[in-house]
Amino acid sequence: MEPMGLWPSLVVVEDVATGEPVEAGRIEGRRLELLYRAHATKAARTAYLLTGDAALADDLVQEAFVRLAGRFVDWRREDGFEPYLRRTIVNLFRTRLRRIERERERHRRVAASPVAAGGDLADLIAVRDALMRLSERQRAAVVLRYYEDLPEAEIADLIGCRPGTVKSLLSRAMDALRAELSR
Repeated sequence: MEPMGLWPSLVVVEDVATGEPVEAGRIEGRRLELLYRAHATKAARTAYLLTGDAALADDLVQEAFVRLAGRFVDWRREDGFEPYLRRTIVNLFRTRLRRIERERERHRRVAASPVAAGGDLADLIAVRDALMRLSERQRAAVVLRYYEDLPEAEIADLIGCRPGTVKSLLSRAMDALRAELSR
């Protein structure tokens, strides 16, 4: 039997204590544990310096390891893991910043909405009812574009279509909403 090390080969490995074959999931779990022990502290420092918040930094590191859990089997060289982990943390941080900014923008829009300004509740109910009469895909496209403020490419990825299809869904949905609300 070869020594396990951080990157065991893909041959059948035996448990040292029992001599029984060890299933792949246990080997991968052990490798992930070793990777976590080797890199988590430095990753947490990097995440903390990016965020300035210890709890958020811990969340980013944990999420990065979860995302990498299914991919680290492909690593051939141990020294390649740290840059990949760092890039994942930076990408997660940037995603969080975008999400926070979208949330702030959503709050600004809600504060400026007709309801907040004392608008007609009946109009809002009519819009909601018209939205509910759209097909599921059209409704999803409208909500993701105009409420979540996502770009068409991201919407396409989320609903499983091409960006051109998203444009078509949005155009038809908006036409249907205009027709419904002008009655």
